[in-house]
Amino acid sequence: MLRFRRRGDIQAVYDAVLLRSGWCFPVSDEPSKLDVYVAHRAALVDYAAPIIGCRARAEDVVQEAYFRFALAAEDRRVEQPVGYLYRIVRNLALDWLRSLGADQRRHEACHVLNSSGVAAASPEDEVLTQEALRQVERVLADMPERMRRAFEMHRIECCTLQEIADALGVSVATAHRLVRDAGVAIMACLRDSEKI
Repeated sequence: MLRFRRRGDIQAVYDAVLLRSGWCFPVSDEPSKLDVYVAHRAALVDYAAPIIGCRARAEDVVQEAYFRFALAAEDRRVEQPVGYLYRIVRNLALDWLRSLGADQRRHEACHVLNSSGVAAASPEDEVLTQEALRQVERVLADMPERMRRAFEMHRIECCTLQEIADALGVSVATAHRLVRDAGVAIMACLRDSEKI
């Protein structure tokens, strides 16, 4: 049943005709989700920009926050919609920073692995490095094929876990477990060799 603010019977009929024609929406005591978003959009962007460090990206985060706010609020009534919207913006901004940091660390690691401008090491350091590489090769050769391939794709080819999962036909969680287990095995081998 539609509720209208009654200003008389004529106004109610007029509102009903406009509603059926698609020219207006029923009047409610509460502001719509879109009204809340539009009223606070600029403040939300101002709130997200210092967290992210980029105003353009902050606007993207605020827009994504509205989509999540609109979808989440469909199922239930939100007691404090403005606070809820700010919480969504904050969480999305922090998620974006975390993913950016992880991407940067992965690309830096790949750059270090692929860089050819390595400083000259002492002969002793070269011997130790060669021995460590031989141990890593032995550990990799003894690993199950799927684990070895996942590790190589992640550490050498700089593939994401999703790309590894797709290539191996496993879930992302399984791809993560394979990479982690391979890394743990290699680190254990290298730690054991340092004790000798």
